[in-house]
Amino acid sequence: MYINLELYRIFYITAKLGSISKAAKELFTSQPAVSQSIKLLEGKLGGQLFYRTPKGVSLTFEGEVLFKYIEQGYGLMQTAERKFLELKNLNLGQVRIAVCSAVCKYYLMKHIEIYNLNYPNIKIYIKDKSSYEILKALESGEIDIGILNMHIETNNSLNIIKTFKIQDCFVVGKKYKDISEKQISLKKLVDSYPIILLGKGGNTRDYIDNYFSSYGLTVLPQIELSNMELLIEFAKKGLGVSWVIKDYVQRELEHKQLYEISIKEKIPERILGIATKKDIPMSTATQKFIELIKE
Repeated sequence: MYINLELYRIFYITAKLGSISKAAKELFTSQPAVSQSIKLLEGKLGGQLFYRTPKGVSLTFEGEVLFKYIEQGYGLMQTAERKFLELKNLNLGQVRIAVCSAVCKYYLMKHIEIYNLNYPNIKIYIKDKSSYEILKALESGEIDIGILNMHIETNNSLNIIKTFKIQDCFVVGKKYKDISEKQISLKKLVDSYPIILLGKGGNTRDYIDNYFSSYGLTVLPQIELSNMELLIEFAKKGLGVSWVIKDYVQRELEHKQLYEISIKEKIPERILGIATKKDIPMSTATQKFIELIKE
């Protein structure tokens, strides 16, 4: 049986107010229109819903049973409308982001802080993942926004919102400061000094290994670490030569805690992309976060 939901709404309002005239005012329509709708609903259901009283109308027994169920449904619909408006007005919602820890700290954190100040009721979920994992999470719908290295193989399912470049470099602490005073070949560097790299398994390490391989070198690092912060600290402590992202060690370079090594073989720039999944509507909360990043 198909019954227009508008008939149930008219029934609900009339029952709630106990008056056809009051219901007409509430619904911005005429009394005859309300009466006609109720008769139409009664005809479709096959039973009487109201009987007239001196003060208006009251529910029949069958009408009371129907009202109890309609009331629950109507309440849920009103809640749904309210939640929808809260989402649109950014009083409710979430943004799910995946990014590697270094990019999160040195690039994304400032945007997260501003967004949280402007929209404190929006929940922000952050996951620390490699670019390969971010790609999978975007494709599966696990996250809304991913920041990943563009040198990995992607497909047409992604919408690249924005790209930016990063430059890798080798750095040392004061113990090996003399290496930074003149240009050195990559082979001499890896043959003569302890090398500190990110551990295998991530796309950044793959990128590093490919760089060495392009010059016929296979590097066995003395130290392998899990994140950029440790690479920086180990270099500062004089434990070897760390591969880091130059933009992320500017403070240490300026304060002479780290020294950049000049390599004869240029390290190519890397491109990072801020991506979403194509053909999936973005929530208002996600759209606002992307607008902030684009500024």
